[in-house]
Amino acid sequence: MTDWQNIQRTNQWQAVLRSLTTLSYRVHDLGNYLYEITRGVSQLLNSDWSIITIHTGTRGQVIASSLELNDLETGFSAHESVSKIVVQSGQPLLIADIKQHPEEAEHMAGYVCYLGVPLRTSIGEVIGTICSFSKQPQQYDGETISIIELFAERAATAIDNHQLYQQQREFNEHLESEITKQTVELRAAQAELIEHERLAAIGEFAAMIVHEIRNPLTTVQMGLSYFTKLDLPQPAQVRLSLAMDEAKRLAHLLQEILSYSKPQISQLSEINVDGFIQQLLVSLRAMPEAQGCSIEYFPLTSPAWILGDPDKLKQVFINLIRNACEAVEAEEIIQWSVVNISEGHICISVQNGGSPIPEDVLPRLTQPFYSTKAEGTGLGLAIVKRIVETHNGELLIESSETKGTIFSVRLPLKKR
Repeated sequence: MTDWQNIQRTNQWQAVLRSLTTLSYRVHDLGNYLYEITRGVSQLLNSDWSIITIHTGTRGQVIASSLELNDLETGFSAHESVSKIVVQSGQPLLIADIKQHPEEAEHMAGYVCYLGVPLRTSIGEVIGTICSFSKQPQQYDGETISIIELFAERAATAIDNHQLYQQQREFNEHLESEITKQTVELRAAQAELIEHERLAAIGEFAAMIVHEIRNPLTTVQMGLSYFTKLDLPQPAQVRLSLAMDEAKRLAHLLQEILSYSKPQISQLSEINVDGFIQQLLVSLRAMPEAQGCSIEYFPLTSPAWILGDPDKLKQVFINLIRNACEAVEAEEIIQWSVVNISEGHICISVQNGGSPIPEDVLPRLTQPFYSTKAEGTGLGLAIVKRIVETHNGELLIESSETKGTIFSVRLPLKKR
């Protein structure tokens, strides 16, 4: 080797070593970092093309290249490449001239010289290669190959760190998602607990007030009833009738408050759904609110049984049918139907026409003391919801211009 060649090689090595020492890896800049490594390897080896590959099972992936590649060129079969030998052996592989290794010619893509060095992680796992190809035969000494191994060490460390970072980020995102979910659930549980405590306090106070008012109210009603036996002038009779109606409404309100404040203790028994509704239908069609309306019943085609308290379930459907009748004009139809919604559950729905309920009002209908009626107590649907939930069921309400308003009671079937 001439002095000029020695000087040229020394300058080349200094440039490569300078490139190696100035490589700076940032976790978000892996692609550029690996690209700089392939350029440094090509410069050191005076090769035409250098790549970094990752091997997973039988597949290989080019993740960095000194030459521009399109997406279709990045994936390859590990069994159809010379890099498989490097990965399997864990040792560098030099093919100085393909003429000496004709069996690998089909894997060289037209190149004559190949040098492959394994990418080895800190725990000794070989995850891929640095490969360099030349169109002319080349000879590389051990010192040169050692320098390429330094490049490979840098690349393997960066890739390993990047993968660990990605795994940590995914874990952090999952953890953050779980914490957010748990926080939302905890807040919901706290809000529900506070609401239960508030309602319990209201219920206790309401029960005390009801008991304090019922006795004097009964005395007032008895007094008003006495005056109905007297021959009073017409103006006095009108005032008496109004007073009796108001006393009756107040007694009804007190009864509903007392019903809501009491714990829901159910006397459960097996109920044939069709028989239960058919029997209840007779009395419901005779209600004053149902006069002028038509209640149509659509039963299941096969018998269905539930476990429930007949008296409390009667209270549920009396309330729903009464509300439906009050919401429609005369001669309109109320549809009462029972359908199987899934294995083990049925849905008993009451559907009426009339004006749809605004969407923002729907969630508030079952709140205590909220009513859309001028003289409503706001407890009817709240009581219905509590009874349904004590039967391990669910009360759903939907309303639209096309379907009208549908109150659906979903209940579990009794296995027989």
